[in-house]
Amino acid sequence: MRHAIHTEPADHPLVRLDARVKLLTALALIVMVISCAGSGFPLLVAALCLGLCVAMGVPPRRILIRFAEPLFIAAMVLLLKLFFSGHEPLFTMHLFGLELVGHRDGLREGVMIASRIAGAVSVVAAVGFATPFTELMAALAWLRVPQGLIEVALFAWRYLFVLFDDAQVVYAAQRNRLGYAGFRRGLRSFGTLAGALVIKAFDNSQTVTTAMVQRGYDGTMPLLRHRPFRKGEVLLSAAFVAMMGVLWRM
Repeated sequence: MRHAIHTEPADHPLVRLDARVKLLTALALIVMVISCAGSGFPLLVAALCLGLCVAMGVPPRRILIRFAEPLFIAAMVLLLKLFFSGHEPLFTMHLFGLELVGHRDGLREGVMIASRIAGAVSVVAAVGFATPFTELMAALAWLRVPQGLIEVALFAWRYLFVLFDDAQVVYAAQRNRLGYAGFRRGLRSFGTLAGALVIKAFDNSQTVTTAMVQRGYDGTMPLLRHRPFRKGEVLLSAAFVAMMGVLWRM
């Protein structure tokens, strides 16, 4: 069985940093990105976080997959603001018999929103690549995030890989039996695969619940114990946030 439990580059200094410090720094950056009046600072944060991901040795394919959906949303927001918002005409184009007018003020608003999306997503991606999931959940628990939410996230993360392995087995069996030979047959096979995964997830939930109750599960899940804060890490994080705050006010 394959589990992607720890795929972070353990020899990078950012990975060895306390997860609570990384989380607090990320929250401060996200607040500054969202509240920034221009688009320069969010783009700077996005470039910095992408540089950190590359420096940690994250494969470009993983970075593209992580950013594909947010960048698509940012592009859609930019296009909607450009053509359907604003009052200052910038250019006119004809597409399929329709006349579309691009607006200068709409473009400015779209770029600002898209840059905020890119900056915030880059911060989250950098923290995600640099922090094991269990340590991130422990840091969220330290921030007093509801315990039920953390437990659900831990269970979902644990059994997501189990369901993925089951899906690979069923998909391989369907392909060996020409289950995807045609479009209609492929849709039928995909429906069968989805139904099998739903039933498998339900069966696993009942099995896991029974097993945990028999082992004394009382509704609370033990998490990692945090070591005391290191002054060097705290001071370095505070200096970085202060420097970014100066850039944010410029």
